Amino acid sequence: MQIGQVAESTGLSIDTIRFYEKQGLIPLPQRTRGRYRTYDERDVEKLRFICRAQGLGFTLQEIRELLLIEGSEGDGCSHVRDLVAAKIGQVREKIAGLRRIETRLSRAQKQCNAALLNSCKADCPVIQELESCGKTQMRKG
Repeated sequence: MQIGQVAESTGLSIDTIRFYEKQGLIPLPQRTRGRYRTYDERDVEKLRFICRAQGLGFTLQEIRELLLIEGSEGDGCSHVRDLVAAKIGQVREKIAGLRRIETRLSRAQKQCNAALLNSCKADCPVIQELESCGKTQMRKG
């Protein structure tokens, strides 16, 4: 397959495929006499593996490790388990952070609703809060 066909098959852009080549995530492809890149089904499967791993939040460095484990003779299950456990921890941290943001936004929305009930001309409490947060952070910096 040529790079355009691989891009269509995997949903990746041609630039992304070339980037993965430069990063060593996939081997440099064979070339035709006309210097066109040619890929086989193993390359396409490796690209799909990379896409799926990225979809689970793995970084390119972590994907590189996974690919090395996948291609090795030894038992890499414990290392993969550790990578997955670390990723789960990161996901949980992000979820907790998003919940904190949701709580603050819900509180801000309630303040807006209360301010609008009192008067349409009232200063927006959310804007006031954001302005004071910026001043506080500037003083800390």
